[in-house]
Amino acid sequence: MDQNKKIKVLFVCMGNICRSPTADAVFRHIVNTAGMGHMIEVDSAGTHAYHIGNPPDHRAQHTALQRGYKMDELRARAVQSSDFEEFDYILAMDNENLALLRQRSPQHHHGKIQLFMQYGENTPATIEVPDPYFGGQQGFEQVLDMVEEASRGLLVHLRNHKI
Repeated sequence: MDQNKKIKVLFVCMGNICRSPTADAVFRHIVNTAGMGHMIEVDSAGTHAYHIGNPPDHRAQHTALQRGYKMDELRARAVQSSDFEEFDYILAMDNENLALLRQRSPQHHHGKIQLFMQYGENTPATIEVPDPYFGGQQGFEQVLDMVEEASRGLLVHLRNHKI
């Protein structure tokens, strides 16, 4: 692999205000803590343009901040066609968004579009990160637990296979 080329990871959910910005903030923190920020670029986006330009949901921010993850600088954006070319890993939070991404992408990019939880160390690869938007605080805690687990597993994968 070209040592000067960063690995680019895109996290995707529906509106880009709960799950994918949480994954963005957590994975970015884990990467930077590991001293690998110069090797890995992280971003997030949504399959729907509901919240473009908005910060992450205040409940997601609050939950993340309690564990030391800051995400108030993130702003929602929609997946662009250029993302399929630009990113090496496009990680969907659930099967609905996985299907939408595969519908919108050229066939030759389907291999880089995966469920995020396939990198979870203690979870079946088919598990989805549930959308906490219409639920209570417990849903945001559950999402954060899942995202932390899969983020650790993704970093191990990248160390073992790509970097």
